[in-house]
Amino acid sequence: MAPPSHCHTINGGAPRNGAIPAVETTTSTPAASDTALLLDADEFRRLGHQVVDFIADYYAGLGDYPVHPSVTPGFLRRHLPADAPSRPEPEAFAAALRDVRDLILPGVTHWQSPRHFAHFPASSSTVGALGEALAAGINVVPFTWAASPAATELEMVVVDWLGRALHLPESLLFAGGGGGTILGTSCEAILCALVAARDRKLAEIGARRIGDLVVYCSDQTHFAFRKAARIAGIPREHCREIPTCRDDVFALSPTALHAAMQADVDAGLVPLFLCATVGTTQTTAVDPVRELCAVAARHGGMWVHVDAAYAGSALVCPEFRDVIAGAEAVDSLSMNAHKWLLANNDCCAVWVAAPSALVAALGTEQEYILRDAAAEGHDVVDYKDWGTTLTRRFRALKAMVRGDARFEVVAPRRFALVCFRLRSPPERLGVGVGVGGEKAANELNRRLLEEVNAASSGPYMSSAMVGGVYMLRCAIGSTLTEERHVREAWKVVQERATSILRKRG
Repeated sequence: MAPPSHCHTINGGAPRNGAIPAVETTTSTPAASDTALLLDADEFRRLGHQVVDFIADYYAGLGDYPVHPSVTPGFLRRHLPADAPSRPEPEAFAAALRDVRDLILPGVTHWQSPRHFAHFPASSSTVGALGEALAAGINVVPFTWAASPAATELEMVVVDWLGRALHLPESLLFAGGGGGTILGTSCEAILCALVAARDRKLAEIGARRIGDLVVYCSDQTHFAFRKAARIAGIPREHCREIPTCRDDVFALSPTALHAAMQADVDAGLVPLFLCATVGTTQTTAVDPVRELCAVAARHGGMWVHVDAAYAGSALVCPEFRDVIAGAEAVDSLSMNAHKWLLANNDCCAVWVAAPSALVAALGTEQEYILRDAAAEGHDVVDYKDWGTTLTRRFRALKAMVRGDARFEVVAPRRFALVCFRLRSPPERLGVGVGVGGEKAANELNRRLLEEVNAASSGPYMSSAMVGGVYMLRCAIGSTLTEERHVREAWKVVQERATSILRKRG
């Protein structure tokens, strides 16, 4: 969409973004008649129809937007006033929606676009969006069972439902002595598990030895793990990133893990935590859970967490059950339903085999104001003790690539991510590229990605650098993506590759 030719103003002054009545300046107090409208049923119904119509029109025309905006930093600030509006105006809500249409939508990456292939999907659905609206409208704060009994118990039921749908071991479900909760992100889930593991280990060896704790992952593990480790007080130099290789399909080697752990034990350090991944961000590599758990078991009390943020959704398919073989031995597992299960962001489910470890690390003393007679004497779940926050919410390309000899699939495809690259001319002739040639091949593919993403109505893809190899990533999974969108995307890739190779002579 073209930039707007106008924007709204206040008293002829700077442009504004159409503030709604609920957003008032702190220097004035709304009149009683104004506050009555803040949760007025008729007003809500009237404005709600406008929002639903707006979203429906957005979905209907989503394919007309460029997937990725052509804007520069600071573009939006130039269209908005330096200060919030001092008072509401008639039909300010409708004006705000116009600003969203004219200012915001042209400046966002459209994650629901059928041509968005750059990142793992943030899938959405009609039911997901309306469920989000329902939760926002009811707006309860279920930090304890007593604060919202139905919200807490519904969450307990739903996480067991989801766990069974994903074919998780019974030991991770409430029904089997474990349990789960819904958090915001994988980073939050990993952090909670790591803090629980840390406190459990320090209770055994003494708090003074926190500086001896060591955590393990592969060089393909999402950076959220390293961030969580730093927040949990693990020294940077005690986060072991074990190298992977193409021969192992970039999966974490149990042999390499054992060697790293043994070296740390010999140095007087304490192995604490292993983060295994099912579906890495770079290539969707799958770490061998059963074998890694066996290695960890040699060091009693070591916590094993499985990060299945993306690929966890695929576990609903029986043919993918093998990717978590051995999960009955893990301490925790997390996945993002908002990536591939049509749930709106944010919806990260995490299950633990021993909920008491979470509560011991993250629990708070029950303040008098939070107590409830109905909960006394019952083993209820207070989800404030399961996470870092108190307040919480109620919440076919592969064959195409191989059909063109100029390209190669760099990493095996297991789910819906295809990692590919354009072969350099020497490679296509069967000649090794060498170190210098590899650099040239990487530059060739960087140029290809730039060209593909520059297509005004073309696809939006991303890249990865794994084992020194630069590759393009095409993550298929948007709710609206059809086979024709994939074929159109591949056509753009081929055309841009032809153009680049022709210019290179």
